[in-house]
Amino acid sequence: MAVMKTPGVYIVEKSAFPNSVVEVATAVPAFVGHTEFADNRNKPLTLTPWRISSMAEYHQFFGGPPKAMFNIVETAAQPDFRAATEIDQPDSVKGFHLEQVAGAEGGNFGLYNALRHFYQNGGGPCYIVSVGSYLDELDADRFKAGIDELLKEQEPTMLLVPEAVRFSEEVCIDLQQAMLSHCGHKMRNRMAILDVYNGDRPLNHPDGNPIEAFRDGLGINFLDFASAYYPWLNTTIIGEKDLSFENIAGDSVELLKNLIRTELRLPYPLPEGASAQARALSGAIDEISADFPQLVRSEAAKRPNAKPLSPDDLSAGILARKALLNKTLSRSSSVFNTVLTESRRHLNVMPPSSAMAGVYTMVDNTRGVWKAPANVSLNGVISPTVNISAEQQEDLNVTAQGKSINAIRSFIGEGVLVWGARTLDGNSLDWRYVNVRRTMIMLEESCRLAAKAMVFEPNTANTWVTIKSMVSNFLTSVWKRGGLMGAVPEDAFSVHVGLGETMTADDVLEGILRVSVLVAMVRPAEFIEITFQQQMPKS
Repeated sequence: MAVMKTPGVYIVEKSAFPNSVVEVATAVPAFVGHTEFADNRNKPLTLTPWRISSMAEYHQFFGGPPKAMFNIVETAAQPDFRAATEIDQPDSVKGFHLEQVAGAEGGNFGLYNALRHFYQNGGGPCYIVSVGSYLDELDADRFKAGIDELLKEQEPTMLLVPEAVRFSEEVCIDLQQAMLSHCGHKMRNRMAILDVYNGDRPLNHPDGNPIEAFRDGLGINFLDFASAYYPWLNTTIIGEKDLSFENIAGDSVELLKNLIRTELRLPYPLPEGASAQARALSGAIDEISADFPQLVRSEAAKRPNAKPLSPDDLSAGILARKALLNKTLSRSSSVFNTVLTESRRHLNVMPPSSAMAGVYTMVDNTRGVWKAPANVSLNGVISPTVNISAEQQEDLNVTAQGKSINAIRSFIGEGVLVWGARTLDGNSLDWRYVNVRRTMIMLEESCRLAAKAMVFEPNTANTWVTIKSMVSNFLTSVWKRGGLMGAVPEDAFSVHVGLGETMTADDVLEGILRVSVLVAMVRPAEFIEITFQQQMPKS
């Protein structure tokens, strides 16, 4: 109030209502991984958390997908369960399998397709932390540095590292422990969604049970800030037009040509007098090259009396020529079709964490963060890689060690459903369920940010009443939307603050204002029991 020294009328305004608490965003995942590039108008974005809201923005700042390369390898023994697939064709070409080239040369990166699956399942705004390009090898230290960069960002509420499973099992577990420490120890305002290493394998695989290995290696720290899902998924992310003969590594190109010629019974070189169809097919096979664009450019340069083509026209011509060649080979050769089909099937086996981040986002936007993200179908998924029975899920869901793994199951007539909503801390009555932990994070962060306006205010009854009203009004709005249990607000929550109630005189002298909030969280009906009993007829 101004000091009154001059006679007159003075207006004094008083606030009638307390500040409001704004609910923070609950579904903003942060993805850490490799991208084609990381650039914002010549400003490097490597190891810089960057917010995007669509795949179009991702393409603008981080580029496109990696180019997966495959070798065709003669099968000397039973191929690896995960890395190889038999090419089961006529007897003349049996005994070969496909293997993806390891490391950067084989485009063995998973962030791009994980983002596509995230948006297919309802994803929205997210953060990208690029730890390197497709020319770099996977480096666990770079991933840990990318995770640490997220310490500066308050908005993300989920942490995902889709490429963790591309490392060895020991390095993968080490990265996942770093994720748990980041979420549960350093930040405490976000959850990690983990992938089970070798999660595409069945529980009785000869090389060991992937769930037991995951539980044994992960440890027991900060399990209530993470969830995990099993098994991996057979998806439809990679379509027929996404792969071509250019995805066959240079060392296997000649072998592919020979396999196709053997199947079509085309001698090489063709004898004189061969039919026009044989010559056309042989010419198409000859065009299969690891450096197809350069081949087309050379042919264009040799055209007599032709004007030089512009770069755009040349690029369009290369794409049209490649599409025609793929179409010709697909119509003529089952070997060629099988190679591309098996390559696509291999690439479409994906860990479920990115799809689950999309499910979390979709459920939050349609029902609220307090709704368990379960009994929801997955988009872009053909089937789980492993079919789980109800008996097998018993050990996943409830275990003496408490490390609950959420199952993804296929049900007849319903599709592929998420059939679990537990954190890894499955034995905790407080933090057993994903929606309870995420709802509490939302409440804590919303109230924390709103209470910052009260810092350095007088530690008096007026301030206490203001904070109590502010938090109570916010919790009432959450209760009205179904976020808290209770028939009336008094049953759903209570807010306590004041001298003799939450503070002592010493607390006031030391500048400490304590607020105690009790909330009745909503828990899912995980087990429903319906009892039937016969009764005596009444007529």
